[in-house]
Amino acid sequence: MQALQDFLLPPAKSTMAHETDSIFMFAHIAGIILTIGILIAIIYFCYKYYRKSDDEVAAVIKKNRKLEVAWSVIPLIFTMVLFGWGYKTYLDIETPPANAYVIKVTGQQWLWRFTYPNGATSTGDLHVPANRPVKLLMNSEDVIHSFYVPDFRIKQDVVPGRYTRVWFNVKKPGESIIFCTEYCGTAHSNMTGKVIAHTPDE
Repeated sequence: MQALQDFLLPPAKSTMAHETDSIFMFAHIAGIILTIGILIAIIYFCYKYYRKSDDEVAAVIKKNRKLEVAWSVIPLIFTMVLFGWGYKTYLDIETPPANAYVIKVTGQQWLWRFTYPNGATSTGDLHVPANRPVKLLMNSEDVIHSFYVPDFRIKQDVVPGRYTRVWFNVKKPGESIIFCTEYCGTAHSNMTGKVIAHTPDE
């Protein structure tokens, strides 16, 4: 399972990434199992009910309540489990801890600018403490942007005229790439940056 997850997804570098990855893997593995089951059923029915002579007439089945209940209730249960799990994870991602380190993020064509609690600023590179919750308070100076760090499994639109927020906790020092995932003009693809997680001493 871990090998498949590593193959399909980028490294999970934040404390919340495993929750998102678990939902992703559950939905995809369940989908694969369901698809294989449907294919097996199709092949079986094609073989079993293949008309072997022109005189054969297919049996007419008027109703099968057990089958109808099963194919309605089982997908409903699956959907509700996935919804509940996803909603809980969404609430966890949307609720930063009270002791989070707050950084203001400004998106503009075509760069990210970061303002830290001590008044310092940086452009392109976001410097954060490792192993501490970090809350980003974000707005845009022009058009809609979207702040996305695949390694952290976070993505949040950055909208002009209002503030949006997202939080993460990087497990250990290192670097991760920031992308803008909302088309914002001719240099949209160049609107990248880095998150650099530092040790407390740094």
